Amino acid sequence: MKNFIGIDIGSLATKIALISDGKLIDHRTERSTYDFKRIGHNLFDDLLKKNNLNKSEVFLMSTGYGRNTIDIADDRVTEITAHAKGTQYFFPDVHSVIDIGGQDSKAIVISKKTGNVVDFQMNDKCAAGTGRFLEVMAHALEVPIDQFGNLALRSNKSASISSTCTVFAESEVISLFARGASKEEIASGIHRSIARRVAGMAKRIGVGPKLVFCGGVAKNPA
Repeated sequence: MKNFIGIDIGSLATKIALISDGKLIDHRTERSTYDFKRIGHNLFDDLLKKNNLNKSEVFLMSTGYGRNTIDIADDRVTEITAHAKGTQYFFPDVHSVIDIGGQDSKAIVISKKTGNVVDFQMNDKCAAGTGRFLEVMAHALEVPIDQFGNLALRSNKSASISSTCTVFAESEVISLFARGASKEEIASGIHRSIARRVAGMAKRIGVGPKLVFCGGVAKNPA
């Protein structure tokens, strides 16, 4: 029996999964803390214990922002490589990936011949266009983050959000609300601003019409 554990240490969430003989056996997601190493080791130990396994019985691969903190990992890959390999495994006819996580967003193009990454664009210098941006905006509107997407979908009109900086955008959102814009309109405008930013990034590297959307923001219905 071949047992593999993959752990993704993201800036906002840490994910772990156990695969045995090609089948997903167990998985878990926890909010990341400042101590990436501790949360990674704790999740790994808990998964082993729950499934009656020893470290010697599994191959551990780490990825994500904090991948290098997992010193017990057998190997490490960037999340860009992990996205490409995962996409090719589950969707072999798809060769483009959009990933919007807590800290950054990425557009990835995969080779149709080799399955390797051909090109990618990454927004990691500014929180705009990321899950963190959505969290800050939801907090400004006093809306729970898990309800923010549905709030945006309830509006037929989008407020214009022109700021690309999170700090300025937060001030703009507060100003719009003070001038009478509804929370629904503002939420819709915020989601559109992220979509425009990510679409521009994807266009620059030729992301195709058929793609995989992943990362925490992929759960957002808007």
